Amino acid sequence: MADSVLPVVFFFFFFFFYGVPLHTAAFLHDQAAKTFIFRVDGESKPSVFPTHYHWYSSEFADPVEILHVYDVVFHGFSATLTPDKADSILQNPSVLAVFDDRRRELHTTRSPQFLGLRNQRGLWSESDYGSDVIVGVFDTGVWPERRSFSDLNLGPVPAKWKGICETGVRFAKTNCNRKLVGARFFAKGHEAAARGAGPGIGGINETVEFRSPRDADGHGTHTASTAAGRYAFKASMSGYAAGIAKGVAPKARLAVYKVCWKNAGCFDSDILAAFDAAVADGVDVISISIGGGDGLSSPYYLDPIAIGSFGAASKGVFVSASAGNDGPNGMSVTNLSPWQTSVGAGTIDRNFPADVVLGNGKRLSGVSLYSGEPLKGKMYSLVYPGKSGILAASLCMENSLDPALVKGKIVVCDRGSSPRVAKGLIVRKAGGVGMILANGISNGEGLVGDAHLIPACAVGADEGDALKSYISSTSKPTATINFKGTVIGIKPAPVVASFSGRGPNGLNPEILKPDLIAPGVNILAAWTDAVGPTGLDSDTRKTEFNILSGTSMACPHVSGAAALLKSAHPDWSPAAIRSAMMTTASITDNRLQPMIDEATGKPSTPYDYGAGNLNLDLAMDPGLVYDITPADYVNFLCSIGYSPKIIQVITRFPETCPAKKPLPENLNYPSISALFPVTSVGISTKSFIRTLTNVGPANSVYRVRIESPAKGVKVAVKPAKLVFSEKTKKQSFVVTISADTRNIEMGESGAVFGSLLWSDGKHVVRSPIAITQIEPL
Repeated sequence: MADSVLPVVFFFFFFFFYGVPLHTAAFLHDQAAKTFIFRVDGESKPSVFPTHYHWYSSEFADPVEILHVYDVVFHGFSATLTPDKADSILQNPSVLAVFDDRRRELHTTRSPQFLGLRNQRGLWSESDYGSDVIVGVFDTGVWPERRSFSDLNLGPVPAKWKGICETGVRFAKTNCNRKLVGARFFAKGHEAAARGAGPGIGGINETVEFRSPRDADGHGTHTASTAAGRYAFKASMSGYAAGIAKGVAPKARLAVYKVCWKNAGCFDSDILAAFDAAVADGVDVISISIGGGDGLSSPYYLDPIAIGSFGAASKGVFVSASAGNDGPNGMSVTNLSPWQTSVGAGTIDRNFPADVVLGNGKRLSGVSLYSGEPLKGKMYSLVYPGKSGILAASLCMENSLDPALVKGKIVVCDRGSSPRVAKGLIVRKAGGVGMILANGISNGEGLVGDAHLIPACAVGADEGDALKSYISSTSKPTATINFKGTVIGIKPAPVVASFSGRGPNGLNPEILKPDLIAPGVNILAAWTDAVGPTGLDSDTRKTEFNILSGTSMACPHVSGAAALLKSAHPDWSPAAIRSAMMTTASITDNRLQPMIDEATGKPSTPYDYGAGNLNLDLAMDPGLVYDITPADYVNFLCSIGYSPKIIQVITRFPETCPAKKPLPENLNYPSISALFPVTSVGISTKSFIRTLTNVGPANSVYRVRIESPAKGVKVAVKPAKLVFSEKTKKQSFVVTISADTRNIEMGESGAVFGSLLWSDGKHVVRSPIAITQIEPL
């Protein structure tokens, strides 16, 4: 994965961000109007104003400048202003903070079974498939006509639902039903950003977009149906992954919040407005497959997704967020706040293999979702344009290929810099008959299937090297590609996807992130009719379902799982639901071996998978949970050095910190991350306090077991036995970790790992332990 300099590096991030003032780096010398988000002390409103809007529009900004007013998960407003005016508003004592409206990016049928869900038993049957639970999906909207959103045989809309079905272009009230109970769209931040981009730049491009909740991109339809799509028989993508498509919680209700726009990303001001609306509307779960587009994680008080998530979680709403697609680099995980559940991606036991057969008889393994006319075993000349040393040609970029060189041949293109499928179109334009897409060292062996428009397949870095060696070794290289359709029962699975965001946590390494992984590679789900399966403008194909990969696909699996758990256990908090998933997650694959990292082929670690791969059958009955209250999160914010004023930006209310500063590692999290300074000599010791709540049989006795991390590390737990009864529902314990810095041997990731397990003979409550050394500030 990454080398052992990581722990030193991430404390630079920690220090750098904690030095950011509350008025952020937004105030540059440029005085062009732009969108700012203002955090206002809601209790300061003078009584003369009937509403907060009246106050904001009278005292702070003109009505035409205000985009959104927030009053559920956040107090304040967003407005389009010059930086000078924004700075002057910040001087008002009622204004706690102001920050830029940043653009975010999307983290772009067998998976429910692979999670351990089976019909009529376990979680699906006991929860009535989540029919009383509402999942809010923040994404690109929905294509409501899909079978996945049918309300056939569903009961009435839950009485707690207070939302609306917002109408617009090609979206009527009748597009909502008892399944798709609500839909809204948020475009004011997006349109303001477009206006600020210069003259002639419009807001919504209505030639490719719908000014409504209708999905012009496909991503939102896919994530919504992954979380809660109904049974759809005879589902496939051009014959691939044929079978029954269904979401994780097929009877859960869906509410769609369109915050992302085709080719234009998603703006914080709109996302925050969606959080406000969704919580007021009555959703139980929020699924957000969106993250920072810059690879950096802002501190929580400058991150509207973290702030909105806190407001939601404090009102009992579970928030599932994607961990990002910047793996396998260390510290690439995003959506880091401890009140969000951060979801990485793994494979399932289904693949779409394609073989490259070389002229020398050698076969190379790849993957493809190509469904057109096959090559039928015919051998074609093979060419690698990158042999010339020109980077653009090696990447098959626009206008980089010489038709005289590639006409009638299969072309090898390197992955990177342009969409994978678009490279095939460049090859076709230059007269090529097929393409082999070769990974470079950064992608390693990580492969995802694509619905190519020409005969094409993807191969890993090792196979790519072998391919190029063959081309160099003979004067007339030839090849063909054989497409093998869908294969199930693949071993090993799950494997941690190479693209999945990895730990350690770059903001607060005391909290292990990601929390867990879920299926996120080659996932079949519903698709829009607005674009073809590749999403390219030139792709005119229509498909009811599409196969996509990304932590975007993993996140709604956890959202659907949370819906089922909430339905079966209505009194569980968001933290209890996450704990149930984490402490029952699996760290072995279907060979009963440690899960492999796709990027390296070596065993993966909790920096890659968190607590493990989601296992829903076990999560239904976890035995014990690590619960966390909003007050616990406030103590955590105090522990990381936030002042009461900064904390109020996140929590909406004035807070006071304890006289004795808490320790961040004592947040009652279902994982343990021990940080020891590199300067310490000899044996260093750290203690961690945790509390377990019994959600199983009242009279239970649990005993501890330690799977010890490595040489030079000792883990002790007191007490070693926890006794629960009708009267005693909670029990605390102390974990003491000792590290001998002279003998400890850190792994490639700069850490060593182990596990803490509590068992009563039936339940096993497992927590990962990560131990690393850090440079003190």
